Amino acid sequence: MRKFLFYILCALMIVPSAYSMDLSLQDAIDKIVAESNDLKTADANVKKAKAQLDSVNANRWMTIDGTVSYMNLIDPLHPTSSSGVNIPSDIGAILGETLPITDIPDNIFSAGISVSQPIYTFGKIGNAVDALHDAIDMSKSAQELTLREVKYAAANLYWTAKMTDEIVKITKTNLDNARSARKKLTAAGRANRSNLIKIESDIASKEINLSDAEFNRDTAYRMLKIMAGINESEEVVLTDVFPDEFEKLDAKELKSNPEWDIYQKQINMYESNASSKRSGMLPTLAAVGSYSFYSMGTDMGHMFDKSGSQSAYWGLALQVPLFNGGIHSANATIEAMNAEAARQDLEKSKKLKTEEYNTAVKKYEHLCNNLEKLNTAHDLAQKSYDVSANRFAAGQTSAVELSDVSGALYQMDMSLLNAKYNIIMAKESVIKLGE
Repeated sequence: MRKFLFYILCALMIVPSAYSMDLSLQDAIDKIVAESNDLKTADANVKKAKAQLDSVNANRWMTIDGTVSYMNLIDPLHPTSSSGVNIPSDIGAILGETLPITDIPDNIFSAGISVSQPIYTFGKIGNAVDALHDAIDMSKSAQELTLREVKYAAANLYWTAKMTDEIVKITKTNLDNARSARKKLTAAGRANRSNLIKIESDIASKEINLSDAEFNRDTAYRMLKIMAGINESEEVVLTDVFPDEFEKLDAKELKSNPEWDIYQKQINMYESNASSKRSGMLPTLAAVGSYSFYSMGTDMGHMFDKSGSQSAYWGLALQVPLFNGGIHSANATIEAMNAEAARQDLEKSKKLKTEEYNTAVKKYEHLCNNLEKLNTAHDLAQKSYDVSANRFAAGQTSAVELSDVSGALYQMDMSLLNAKYNIIMAKESVIKLGE
């Protein structure tokens, strides 16, 4: 039993105290999409457009209004009197004659209901509804455009952080090579002053480069965690790696784009609005109906003793605008010019997005073609460094030559890494802009 407890205790001691989150590119994209404030705003805009459509659609249906009122008439000459209002019983009183006084009921109750149902509006409501349908489609296209931008930004954050990881490794290897050269130099017992000074200078410079690389890595990781909603104190391991080879890009001609859809729906919306504004100059035909109940008495207790009077009607109403100062025509012109401006924006966007898409495709192909040459150049730089390092260890070359060759290898490592990053982001641009 004691041995068993001892083994459990040992197992607990070797369990890592810190938890590391493995994060793939797709995981990072999903997290950043879920956390994106821009996407949440775009989603709210879609819901807003749908609510606006419901609001305009409500004009198609009947409106029912009810009214209930109670009034108590007051005699200004005897405001505290509880009896009915005293008024002359005959018009003769106006002539100054003395006539009997009559009490009239001073408690009045009325209730009524009215109904109105549009029958035909000559396009005022229909065109407004069409405009809102286009507005909903436009907000959905804007949502898709935002989603593509967020995914592209997420990929950029991920590969930037991964790139800083690789830069730290390259810079550390470069520093280790310099420290190894110093160790070989001192161990051989031939450490002349000029070689030692050069190597010490290289080491100091490369330590600064490593410090900068680690700072940039920490900054990139911190930004990735913030955008992905990951706790900054949590350790993250990026599992995707830069590929050594890239497949041929199957890019087709760009025929659609969410931005183009936005402008097209915007044009349709403005044109529908213009038609709706013009319809404001035409009549509106509606069915109308009403019912009213009226009762009165000298006090509230007897106000409903006798049946009150009732009235009702139904019919058709034709509202004809006669003069409005040209407001409908002016508003229609404004919407038509908005449509024309959106049409010009659409044409401009087609030119720019097509060029941007084609440039991204060509850049991807160009960088892929150069990658093989970069790999060859990198292999040669590595061989050149290995030869120089061996010669330096044998005392056949100086620290200056070794430093130059080491610097060339470092630059080639960085160029190769940068080329791979640019190829990946060129492909992401094609995906963002493509269909």
